[in-house]
Formats: sequence, C-alpha cells, structure tokens
Amino acid sequence: MEYRYLGSSGLKVSALSFGAWVTFGEQMNADLATECMTAAYEAGVNFFDNAEVYARGQAETIMGAVLKRVDWKRSDIVVSTKLFWGGKGPNDAGLSRKHICEGMDASLQRMQLDYVDLIFCHRPDLHTPMEETVQAMSSLITQGKAFYWGTSEWSAEQIRQAYEIARREHLIPPTMEQPQYNMFHRDRFEREYARLYDDVGLGTTIWSPLASGLLTGKYNDGIPKGTRLDLPGYEWLREAVESEEGRQRIEKVKQLAPIASELGCTMAQMALAWCLKNPHVSTVITGASRAEQVVENMKALAVAEQLTDDVMETIEGVLSNRPEPDRDWRPAVE
Repeated sequence: MEYRYLGSSGLKVSALSFGAWVTFGEQMNADLATECMTAAYEAGVNFFDNAEVYARGQAETIMGAVLKRVDWKRSDIVVSTKLFWGGKGPNDAGLSRKHICEGMDASLQRMQLDYVDLIFCHRPDLHTPMEETVQAMSSLITQGKAFYWGTSEWSAEQIRQAYEIARREHLIPPTMEQPQYNMFHRDRFEREYARLYDDVGLGTTIWSPLASGLLTGKYNDGIPKGTRLDLPGYEWLREAVESEEGRQRIEKVKQLAPIASELGCTMAQMALAWCLKNPHVSTVITGASRAEQVVENMKALAVAEQLTDDVMETIEGVLSNRPEPDRDWRPAVE
C-alpha cells in the first residue's frame, strides 16, 4: 500500500481507502462489513469513511460494530464521518453550531468511538453564517472529538472563505475536501480547486471514482438486477445513466475497455488507477459489497504503475473524443 499525506497536514492516509456509502445497511450487515473491512485492512488500507446520513445512521452503527469486533489498534486507523443530514427535525440538518455539536455526539455514539480522525461538513449550508460553522467545527477539534475538519462538495470560494475566517479568528482551518472525481467528473477537482492545493495545502478524499459503477462496464448492456441502479432510492442515478449523456458515457466506456484489456486489468482497476495518478488525490475512497471486490480493487495500485504518459494520453483521447496519438504503448505480442 502507498500512503500519502492529507494535503499539507502530517497525517498519512492509504492511497486507496474504504467507504460505507450505499453498501452498509443497504446491501450488507455487520458480518459482511467485517469481511470487507478486514480485507481492506489486510491490504494496507488505514482510512475508513462514513457519514451520518448513510442508511440513516445505520452505516455508522455497522462500522462501529465492526471496529469493536476486530483487533485493530485505534491509532493505526483513520476514521471519518460527515455532518449535514441528521434527521427530519428543524435542527437536525445543516451546519448550525447546534447540529454540528449534537450531530457529532450522535455519530460517535453510533460508532462507539471517543473520536473520529476526520470530520466533514457534508455540504455547504447557505442559511448558516460561515463564521458559526467554522467556530463549531474548530471547537470539535479543541474538544478532542476530531483531529481534522474539512468539507465535501464545497466551492473553491467557500473553502477559501472558511480558511480565511479561521486564520483571522485564530481558529483551526479546514484541512481537506471530499469531492466527486472520476474520468467523467473532473472540472471542479482539476480546475476550480487548482490554486487551493498550493495556497492552503488542501487535501482530498475523493468519492465515486467509478462514476457510480459506470466505469466498471457493468452497465454497457443495460442495468442488471441487484446492482446499485436497481436499488430503491437510486432512481435519480438510473435516470442519469439512461439519459443521452449517460449513453454517450457508456460508449466511451466501451472504447476504454480494450485499453484495460491490453493492460491486463479490469475497467474498474484502470479507472481507480487513473484517479491515483493525480498527485492532488490524497486517497481514493472505494466501496464493495463483497470481500472479493475489495481484493480486486486493491490491485489498482499496481495498475497505476502501468499508466505511463502514453497510456494516459490514449485514455484522454477517448475521454475528449480526440484521435489516438501516433504512439504505441502496448506490450509486444510474444
């Protein structure tokens, strides 16, 4: 396993990590979660991601149960959760001081932990003053309930504003952002955040590296039964895949498949490896519903070493509809 610094902080996280979104509480119980998390841990994964909203808190409960079962040294792992959607009450959502403080306590109780390593603001809150949110998040760290705080799907302007408020008020600024990043979703990560990597030392814990499964190729011939797009509550995702843009992306996945084949890997492994090649990616959050999937995902580290400049240019040609460059990166046939 490769370990990368989380931005300019001194914290090291595994380049590939494991998250609870979708699967925990939806597709797996504590037994299966234990198998998946153990497979990840044995492969060197030290970062495990969660959120209060995942499966309405059940994902945190399951992860907490797993962490109680396994014999892992707490200081060897990095655990995160995210706050924003905590329930249906008038103060159970958003980033007010009240919800941040009470939501943090509820998450820790569900996870049976004294602290999390990373705590995220799951989305920006346009109704709460930024000063209030920054003060509340900083207080979680001074209370010992988290070591670092960050954001998820905030604009570059919002992240910079939070950082500047923290510096001005002698508070703890955000360390990391958790954005979506994959071959089909790139603009915010590669362009909008570009100056933040150097200016504020922004770390990143990216999600959806497989574009909700699209980059695995499993939707090339339709939506199979039992997959994420077939689950209740994910109709929005199914509609996106079945849209005109979704169909165009599936065509690109079909064009990318021969490249993965030449590399001797799966489409999923190549898509994960592609994310790993970006030096501003601190960790790629992976998901799985079976331990075997975890093992296969971990092989992306070796695939990343095969993604030379020529291979990356070939992939870029497909993604941008450019003609393939006149270079031959493929291995000779013996």
